[in-house]
Amino acid sequence: MPTATKQIQKVLATASNAYPSHDIPLAVPPPGSGLKPVMGNQGMPWLGNTLDALSDPLGSAMKRYEKYGPVSWSGALGMKMVTLVGPEAIEAAWMNRDKAFSSEQGWEPMIGPFFRRGIMLMDFGEHMHHRRIMQQAFARPRLNGYLDMMTPHIQKSLANWDVGKGFPMYTRTKELLLELASEVFVGSTLSEAENHRLEDAFEAAVRGGQAIIRADVGNFTWARGLRGRELLQEYFRSEIATRRQGDGDDLFTVLCHSEDDEGNTFSDEDVVNHMIFVMMAAHDTSTIALSMLTHYLGRHPEWQDRLRAESLALGKPTLDFDDQDALPSLDLAFKETLRINAPVGMLFRKAVADTQILDHYIPAGTLVAIHPWATMLREEWWPNPRHWDPERFSPERREDKVHRFAWSPFGGGAHKCIGLYFGGMEVKSIMHQMLLQFEWSVPADYRLQLDYGTGPTPGDGLPIDFRRRG
Repeated sequence: MPTATKQIQKVLATASNAYPSHDIPLAVPPPGSGLKPVMGNQGMPWLGNTLDALSDPLGSAMKRYEKYGPVSWSGALGMKMVTLVGPEAIEAAWMNRDKAFSSEQGWEPMIGPFFRRGIMLMDFGEHMHHRRIMQQAFARPRLNGYLDMMTPHIQKSLANWDVGKGFPMYTRTKELLLELASEVFVGSTLSEAENHRLEDAFEAAVRGGQAIIRADVGNFTWARGLRGRELLQEYFRSEIATRRQGDGDDLFTVLCHSEDDEGNTFSDEDVVNHMIFVMMAAHDTSTIALSMLTHYLGRHPEWQDRLRAESLALGKPTLDFDDQDALPSLDLAFKETLRINAPVGMLFRKAVADTQILDHYIPAGTLVAIHPWATMLREEWWPNPRHWDPERFSPERREDKVHRFAWSPFGGGAHKCIGLYFGGMEVKSIMHQMLLQFEWSVPADYRLQLDYGTGPTPGDGLPIDFRRRG
């Protein structure tokens, strides 16, 4: 996000906070229900508290939790949005036992035009039907194949990194993972210029959901996202026939041939929609996780040394899938990074029937924001929550066991991330090679600057001092 835009947004957010708004119930519970009203406030007319949430989503959620508790509401772009913080509250929405919450309708006003009909934007029986077919693309043999495709590309990319002081880790990670997405997901044989065109379209689609002007107007963020989506659709549609006849190991070709145990397959449009969504889900989250893990290892050299010792002891320059079990300290550090910088900070649902969360009345039509990021940074469940401490996941401590959803960076319930093992494999494979090839540190006076995209994102490229090992 451009600096000027951020400054304007912060000024407007301050104005939003200052706007007089009384605490009122979202709705009056039905007589005799025994339910409590959800308390909150509208904020500014139409905009509600949107600008505050955009400029500081974590701080906004924390303030609402401290004032109202785990279930609260606020105005947002003409809608009423309930925010859930805390493992019990997010469990109720994710488990969705009375099928009162729609993922498709929850995400529609946020990212629907860019990722419509992706696996996360489906509901109930249709979602499970598509998930059973897609699961074949993330089965163990397929993950091994993807890793075989990734490994030489990772080696080549790291060998070409021009490291030194102020190396922009987030920027370079984003470039690397976009290239890996082209290689592993698309199996692209396009020219470099054509690949960049697809990558730019993908990036525009990802950013589309962050728009304030949410209309196809001019060259604003929303409009650029729509054009990006159109270009991606055009490309994937043009390739379907060739991929259906092929036998490649890339995800695109695999999805063209995937079928469940009953022989059900994806239509051409299903493949297009799922490819666009999966590229976003896998690339954006892994970029945040890997770059932030690198940052924390630069801040904590004792952990960097510990992880490097394990990688050296493995005696292999690259990882096979089973080697991940031989790097337990890397797993601890990875989990702690996902806790403190959740790659997906908020997830959305919409109530399609009157329901309740923690005995609070949620009327049909209410948008619900599930906030795992804030949950994983609350001291009610995590001692000293802002401190990066991978040992909290060690067998001796297992602080995550305080509640099944205290640690939930991959979501939960029927929509739990289908690519979680792929994401972990990708990040760990790259980090293993980095530990063997580089040493790095973060200057003591550096202050992390986070923007917000799908999750907390370094706004300055994440400069880190790198050097190659002897």
